[in-house]
This record gives sequence, structure tokens and C-alpha cells, in this order.
Amino acid sequence: MDMATAPRGLMALSVRLRRFTGAAAITGLLLVLTSCDSDGGTDSAQDGRPVVIAPGRPGEAARTLTPEQAAKEKPDDSPNAADHAYVRNMIEHHRQALTMSALAPQRASADGVRRLAERITAAQQPEIGAMEKWLALHPAPPAAPGGHAHDHSAMPGMATEQQLAELTAATGTDFDRLFLKLMTAHHEGALKMAGEALAGGNNVAVEEMATEVVATQTAEIHRMRAMG
Repeated sequence: MDMATAPRGLMALSVRLRRFTGAAAITGLLLVLTSCDSDGGTDSAQDGRPVVIAPGRPGEAARTLTPEQAAKEKPDDSPNAADHAYVRNMIEHHRQALTMSALAPQRASADGVRRLAERITAAQQPEIGAMEKWLALHPAPPAAPGGHAHDHSAMPGMATEQQLAELTAATGTDFDRLFLKLMTAHHEGALKMAGEALAGGNNVAVEEMATEVVATQTAEIHRMRAMG
């Protein structure tokens, strides 16, 4: 994958965020006003019931809604197949990155490579935990009869068994060079997967996870290219 990889991931992020602009005007910026305060102030809700102020788009006035109306206008972010595929696959993708990073303390010669591996572990281990919790809350629908397990080795950027064996056997500057090469490709694959999730997914939590991957791993790709 060439230098255009990271920009493509960011372009997908921009497209995905624009899709949620209208929703944010309703859900992200809602202001709930309770009934009038003890001072009898002027911000009292109608008939003592709470109301919701939904800010309008630029040039449009805000609207007053009941909580029931606001709930109906909240976009449906039910997970779809793209959301489930991204979370399930990214867990395995991250696990391989952790396996590769675990080799660095004993095999790397450059302090920068060891620190990079530490940062990758510190970032991706919690992300795996968050994605596993998401899957527990949103179980994927049962696979169709006769379906086959996903081949994780076919995911973008995944190192082959031979490449992992070579990395495990390498030490010193040879390890540094191979680690940076494989991890850069691994991160570029993660950007592609995140871009697909941002373009085709529907769940806000998955969008946030993919956005974090784009931001973190784009920065690390630039750092690894500078080190290589």
C-alpha cells in the first residue's frame, strides 16, 4: 500500500462524519430543560413537564420537543453487518499486533522500536477489551447454515506465518528493520478496515472506535516511516 493509504482512511472518516452531522444536531446537542425552579424563573417547562430543545441547522430556529418526540427523531444506530465484521476482525488484527510487539523488548536494538512497541501495546490492548465488550452487548446474528469461519489471515496487513517466524528469529537491527516493515503494513491494513467500517457501518460506538484507530495508527505510520 502506498503513501495514499492514510489520506484515504481520513477521507472515509470525513465522509462518515458528514453523514452524522444532521443526527448530531438532534442527538448530540439536545438540551433538556426541567420544570420551573424554586425561584419561579422564566425557563419553566410547559405544564411543569420536561421539554427538549433541538437546535436547528444554520439559519433555522430551534424546536421544542417532548421527550417522546425527541426519542422518535433519534437516528437508529443499530449495528449492521459491517459493524459486526469490523469489530470481530479488528480484535484478531490487534492481537497479531500485540504478538509482534511482545517480541521487541528482547530482540530490538533501537530504543525507538522498543518504545513504539510499548505504545502499540498500551493502545491496542484496551481497544481489544472495548471491542470484546461491544460484541457482548451486540451479539452477531447466527451464521447461515453451511457458513465458514472467516479467514483472518486474509485481512489487510496481516503478517503471514512465515513472516512471523522470520520476525521471531530476527534480532538486533534485522529485527528493527523487519518489525517496522511488517508493522507499517499492518497499520495500513487497519486503516483500510477502519475506512470500510466508517463508510458502511451504522453504529455510533463502532464509528468512534474506527475513528480512534485512524487517528492513532496514521500517526504511528508516519513515525515508523521516519524511523525506517
